Amino acid sequence: MKASATSRVNPDGNDAEDREGKMIEIKDLSKSYNGKAALKDINLKLPRGEIVGLFGENGAGKTTLMKAILGLIDYRGEVTLDGQRITRANSEKLAFATSEHSFFPNLSPASHRDFYAEHFPAFSEKRYSSLMDFFELPAHKALRHFSAGQKNQFEVIMALCQGADYILMDEPFAGNDIFNREDFYKVLVGILEPRETLVLSTHLIEEVSSIIGRAVLLNKGVIAGDVYTDALEESGEDLIGYIKGIYHYRADRVAKALGDMTR
Repeated sequence: MKASATSRVNPDGNDAEDREGKMIEIKDLSKSYNGKAALKDINLKLPRGEIVGLFGENGAGKTTLMKAILGLIDYRGEVTLDGQRITRANSEKLAFATSEHSFFPNLSPASHRDFYAEHFPAFSEKRYSSLMDFFELPAHKALRHFSAGQKNQFEVIMALCQGADYILMDEPFAGNDIFNREDFYKVLVGILEPRETLVLSTHLIEEVSSIIGRAVLLNKGVIAGDVYTDALEESGEDLIGYIKGIYHYRADRVAKALGDMTR
């Protein structure tokens, strides 16, 4: 069976009941920068327990959508978390990993662990220790001395250990080699619990196609596609083919460009 959101089951058998009505719900969300629309009337539901790939070209609105969900930017529309508006009281249900980094560069991983354990009651010490060992990161070295890849690894670790129900990741694998990425995908699917939703924004579509259960496509600020991978499999279509169709990919564009340059 493919490891995806649709295959993660609570061993007690009551995961569907526990997750009923719990989701991030986005209604008529729009955002503009200097008069130019970055997002236009986005309507989207992200239930508990899904692994969702958020795809789109540069400038499609992926990062803006994540920042709107997190309340990091102003926007027009509504975002609710398990039926409630997002405030300081329920924001701990959200975690964010970004290649822009949100940690304190002068602190060590151990200091971050202590800070998170104090401020997030659901912080997982077990998951933290296991992931630190997996990535072989030094626990007592200031993060400013980490490589770019190590910094991104640590960003992902803290997002996964916070204890949030909804984990948003924006290009989290930048600076990591293919072997680290492939191993981490397997670990990621293995550790996520049925209550946890992962929204993953990345350009590495082929690499993550085997772990996501749903793909949401943005194009110029609007949702251009929203499909469950099981439905694609049943129709005999693969994710890459579906995305190419949505974006009207032209297979002859490379040959045409080379022809124009070599005439």
